[in-house]
Formats: sequence, C-alpha cells, structure tokens
Amino acid sequence: MTAPLKDAQIRDPLCDYFEEKYGTVRFFEELTMGRSRADIVLVTNDALIGVEIKSDADTYERLARQVKDYDRFFDFNYVVVGSTHALHVREHIPPYWGVISVERIGTRLDLYELAAPGPNKKVRLTNQLELLWRREWTALQAANRLHKYADRRRSFVKKYILASIPPEDLKRQVLEILRERDYSVFEKEGS
Repeated sequence: MTAPLKDAQIRDPLCDYFEEKYGTVRFFEELTMGRSRADIVLVTNDALIGVEIKSDADTYERLARQVKDYDRFFDFNYVVVGSTHALHVREHIPPYWGVISVERIGTRLDLYELAAPGPNKKVRLTNQLELLWRREWTALQAANRLHKYADRRRSFVKKYILASIPPEDLKRQVLEILRERDYSVFEKEGS
C-alpha cells in the first residue's frame, strides 16, 4: 500500500497539467476569497479558474463553505482529489464543477480529468474586482480616464468602477491586471 498523497505533492504536477491544458496561464496559490482561501487560481486570457485540492489526507468538512466562496469569484471551478475521494466527491460539489483525480503510479503522479468544468453562473464581476489591490484599482481608473477618488472608501470606488466601465471591458482588464500582477512593488517599498 502506498502512502496517501498530500496537497504539497499534488501542486507542481497539477500546475504542469494546467499549463499543458490551457497554455499561457498565471497561477496564484492560497488566494484569499471570501471566508476561504483558494488553493490555486488560474488566470487565463478569458477566465478565472478556482482549484480546490482535497488530498487523501483531507476531509469534506469545510467543502460546502468553500464551494460557495469559489462560486462567488471564479468563472470555472475544479476540485482535485486523491484517489480515496474520487468515487464520492461528486456528492459534495455542484454538477458544473470539474473533477481531477490524482493517483500515484510508481514514482510519478497520474492526473485524470473525470469531469470538465462548466460555466459557473453564480460568479459576479463585482467579486472578481475585489481580488485586485487598491493600487491595481488606481491603475484601472487611470487606464479608463476615471477620477481617482483616492480619499473615498473602497466600496464607493468599486461601485464607481462598475458603473463606469462596460462589463466586458472591465472583465478583460481585471484578467490582464491579474496576469501582470507584480509582487516586486513590496520589495521596493521595504528597502
């Protein structure tokens, strides 16, 4: 009998799998959204994809709450499971979620897509906008020649952005900003 797969063992092969499937993609790990944290978020040219990993060592205890949060933020969602969960995970997720099973074959991991994800009709652009930092909102406002409102609350600025930029343009720009996110700004500020 082989040892149960752990989350950390699954991540790198999973990212390789997604790069092969989707091509150019930006990954974020442990991204806070709502009251949950997304294990992996993929930013493609036209969608945000949430990925929840349930390794062999995990339970379904928090999954109901996690599903609600993922559905608020992502256009498509996957649950990635160790082989011990593969037969029963569908009982715990909506039918439009994708399922990937991970199994150890000798020294490598085999990933098999049991179900492709369908479009998530519960996602809202207003929630996706929340994934951006305030400085990214400022860049978004500048790119669209909008007033900065630097002294106003985040909720006011968010409503202003949503009312001022057509949804299809805003979605495209949010994806572009996330694909280009630069963490080095924190290194510069700290030095």
